[in-house]
Amino acid sequence: MATHEAGVKVTGAEPGQQTMAIPEVPRAPGELLRVLAAVSACHLINDMVQSLLPSMFPILKTGFHLDFSQIGLIALTFQTTASLLQPLIGHFTDRRPLPFSLPVGMASTLLGLGMLAYAPSFGLLLVAAALFGVGSAVFHPESSRVSRMASGGRDGFAQSFFQVGGNTGSAFGPLLAALIVLPRGQLGVLWFTLAPAVGIPLLVWVSFWYRRELEQTAKRAVVERAQHNLPKAKVVGALTVLMLLVFSKYFYIASLTNYYTFYLIRRFHVSVESAQLHLFLLFGAIAAGTLIGGPVGDRIGRKYVIWVSILGVLPFTLAMPYVNLLWTGILSVVIGVILASAFAAILVYAQELVPTRIGMISGLFFGFAFGMGGIGAAVLGKMADATGILFVYKVCAWLPALGLLTGLLPNLEPGGRASDGGGNEEEPERV
Repeated sequence: MATHEAGVKVTGAEPGQQTMAIPEVPRAPGELLRVLAAVSACHLINDMVQSLLPSMFPILKTGFHLDFSQIGLIALTFQTTASLLQPLIGHFTDRRPLPFSLPVGMASTLLGLGMLAYAPSFGLLLVAAALFGVGSAVFHPESSRVSRMASGGRDGFAQSFFQVGGNTGSAFGPLLAALIVLPRGQLGVLWFTLAPAVGIPLLVWVSFWYRRELEQTAKRAVVERAQHNLPKAKVVGALTVLMLLVFSKYFYIASLTNYYTFYLIRRFHVSVESAQLHLFLLFGAIAAGTLIGGPVGDRIGRKYVIWVSILGVLPFTLAMPYVNLLWTGILSVVIGVILASAFAAILVYAQELVPTRIGMISGLFFGFAFGMGGIGAAVLGKMADATGILFVYKVCAWLPALGLLTGLLPNLEPGGRASDGGGNEEEPERV
């Protein structure tokens, strides 16, 4: 069986496999890498700006006399707005791609920044958070699709490369907030408007590339990529398991990204600046883990990465509430690296389950991740008000035990093929 250099099958499928016609991609690797670098850089900008929200929570809590429940509501507004819109936008763009929606999404984030800087009331803080959510909802599904288009067949690597931009931005956001926003207060946010001012023109360039790709699709030779032959029920069951794993990951991550600074201040009596530095190290660990997960999944299979990254983190989460400050910092870095390696593997695995709905699947999983983060922030805020922030970390430590559900996932080889073959010739599910 002949194989195209980008990893796509040119001739008929092996027995028991289904195939999907996709356009040939005869482009130079340098061009693809430039596109990947551009969308990753814009992901860095997008998530760096949006990480200002949790980084500013101590400032907003003091300046607006907020309680933990109100802090949780701000996070919920941002993340729920993004979670509700992302799958809808992805579903729509599967049928009618919107290349120039990318700069529009970042413009919404820019507007949210301006409102966050000047908001005089809690209500307008919620509006600013909602604008951030709209920006994420528009940006993520289409930019994830662009990353897959520019993957050259290395889907896991492309998704990790794209994701690590966002996680790097999330890492630098708290550090820059400590250096720029804390000394200047709420108006210090205006310095961050420079980032989307650079990102918007870059996304315009990506949009022109994306539009050219769409226009040239019909002119290319058609080849075939092998798919799984799993029945509909098994696809739906696997997607459900993946959703539960995302719930486990992001509910726990919500306890770190939204309340880690409060936890360190309350338990170890560190300064705000020291707590922000610990948060920066945590986000840096998350970025490193993200970069690792995708390429490893390309080589050994997504399921193995999911096993290790969800269930494998359990001993460390259980230990963290009982150790001193030094070991808290060390364990948070270990947890960040291991847990973050899951998302790229989960997303690409889901895309391989439903390869005809890349935008919807990307939007669904990005949106669900945001939603779980938002719900987690709100629920954990209520719990922290009622029981204390230390108890929250003891309860959340058990969430990675849901990683045991990974055993219910079918075994897919990198590229989307079911490794156990089988004779079921039912057409792969098209959601």
